[in-house]
Amino acid sequence: MLASALQTLFTPEVFIALIVGVVGGMIIGAMPGLSASMAVALLIPVTYGMSAAAGLTMLTAVYTSAIYGGSITACLLHTPGTPSSAATAMDGYALTKQGRGLKAIGTSTICSMIGGTVSALCLLFIAPPLSKVVLSFSSLEYFLLAVFGLTIIGSVAGDNMIKGLLSGCFGVLVGTIGIDIFNGTPRYTFGSINMESGIQLVPAMIGLFSLSQVMVSIEDIVKGNNRILDKSATHLSGEMMLTRKEMKTLAPTIAQSSIIGVLVGILPGAGGDIGSWISYNTAKKTSKHPEEFGHGSLEGIAASEAANNAVTGGALIPMLTLGIPGSGVTAIMLGGLMIKGLNPGYKLFTDSGSITYCMILGFLLANILMGVIGMLIAKQVVKISVVPMTILCPVILALSLIGAYAIRLNVFDVYVMLAFGLIGYFMRKFGFATAPIVLGMILGPMAEKNWRQAIVLFRGDALGYFFSRPISIVLAILTIGALFFPLIVKIINKKAAPAVYTLEDTASED
Repeated sequence: MLASALQTLFTPEVFIALIVGVVGGMIIGAMPGLSASMAVALLIPVTYGMSAAAGLTMLTAVYTSAIYGGSITACLLHTPGTPSSAATAMDGYALTKQGRGLKAIGTSTICSMIGGTVSALCLLFIAPPLSKVVLSFSSLEYFLLAVFGLTIIGSVAGDNMIKGLLSGCFGVLVGTIGIDIFNGTPRYTFGSINMESGIQLVPAMIGLFSLSQVMVSIEDIVKGNNRILDKSATHLSGEMMLTRKEMKTLAPTIAQSSIIGVLVGILPGAGGDIGSWISYNTAKKTSKHPEEFGHGSLEGIAASEAANNAVTGGALIPMLTLGIPGSGVTAIMLGGLMIKGLNPGYKLFTDSGSITYCMILGFLLANILMGVIGMLIAKQVVKISVVPMTILCPVILALSLIGAYAIRLNVFDVYVMLAFGLIGYFMRKFGFATAPIVLGMILGPMAEKNWRQAIVLFRGDALGYFFSRPISIVLAILTIGALFFPLIVKIINKKAAPAVYTLEDTASED
C-alpha cells in the first residue's frame, strides 16, 4: 500500500500541488491575519477539480507551511503571522534587533522542519494507539488542561508577575464576552449584535502585536530612529545555519518540544498556540539560561517552532482515525475530506489506503521541502528588516487592516483590531506584557465551558469524581508542579549563591 501511495505522490498533478501548497502556505502564513485556517478554507474550492490525493496533499502542505510562515514576520517585525507564532516573536524579534535576523529565521526554519517531520512520522506509525488516549478525556480533564495552560502566564509575564497576572485576567474576561452557550444570556455585549459572537482572537492578536508595534515604531521615527534594527546593528550579519555546537545545545529542546506538540495536537481544540506556549514554558524551566528567554534565546525559538509544527501532525491523528478535529484547521480539512467522499475511521486506512497514505507521505515530504525552500529564501526575506520604518509601518498597517477585515468580512473586526492596538500600545508603555492576554482569551473559554460541564457530571460528589479519574489526578499534579517549580528553583538558586560566592571569594584571596 505504501508503494502505491509513493507512486501516486510523485505523479505530476500531486507533486505540483504539493509544491504550490508549500510555497503558498508560507506566503499566506507570513501575512498577519491570514491564518492557516483561512488558507485551507480558501483552497478547498480550488481542490474541487483535483483528484482526492492531489487536493488533500495540497491542503496538508498549506497547513504545515502556513504555521511556519507565521514565524518569518514574527522574527523580523514582531508581527506573528499566525497565533502559533506569538511565542516565537518574543525571542525572534529580539535577535533581529541585535542584527541576528538570519540566525532567528534559520533556527525557526530548521526547528519547524524537524517538529513537523516528527509529527508526520507519528501520524504514519502510531496514529491509532495515540488517538485512543483522547477517548478517556472528559470535561474535567479538559478543564485541568486549560488550567495547566494558564500557569504558563508566569513564564511570559516578563519581570513583573503581578502585571502579567492582571494581563491574563483581562484576557480571561475578554474571553467571556458574548452569548452564554449554556443559557443563551448575553454577557458584556452592551447591546451590540456584533459582540454577541464574542471577541475574535485574530483581530485582537493583530492589534496587540502588530498595530501596537506600529505605534511604538512611529514613536521611534519621531525620535530619529527610522529602522527596525538598533543603531548599533544597522546591517544583518552572521550565519543563518545553526552550528554543530548550537544544534547539540538545542537538540534536547527540539526533541522535548516536538513530543509536547504532538501530544497537544492530539487533544481536540488545543491547537498550535497552546502547544507553542506550553513548550516555551517547559523549555524556560528546564533551560540552563532561563534569563535569556525573551531577550533573544535560540532555545525559545526552537521550543515554539518545533512545537507548533509538531501540533499539525498531532491534530491530524484524531481527525483521520476518529473523525474528531484536533484543531480549527483540521475541522475545515475534515469537510474537505468528506467532500471527496472519504470518511474518517478504520476504512480510511484500508479501503482508501492509497489516498490516505499518499496524503500522509505528502505531509512528511511537505515538511522537508518547507525546510529546504525556507532556507533558500530566508536571505531574501530577512532583508525586510533593513527597510525604513517610514515604508514598513504603512505596509504593516495595511496588511493588518486587510487581515482583520478578511477573517469574517466584518468591519467590526477592524474596530476590534484598532481597540486592541491602543490597549497593546498603552500596556507596552506601562510595562504590561501582552502575551498573557492572548493566553487568557484562548484558555479562559475552554476552562469555563469544561468546568461547567464537569459540574453536571459531578452530581454532588466532586471529590469522588475527581479521584476516580487517574488522568485528572496526573494533570492536577502537573499543574501544581508548574505553579511551584519556579519558586523551588528560585529557593535552590538562593541557597547555592552563597556557596558560589564563597568559592569565588576564596579563589580571589588565594
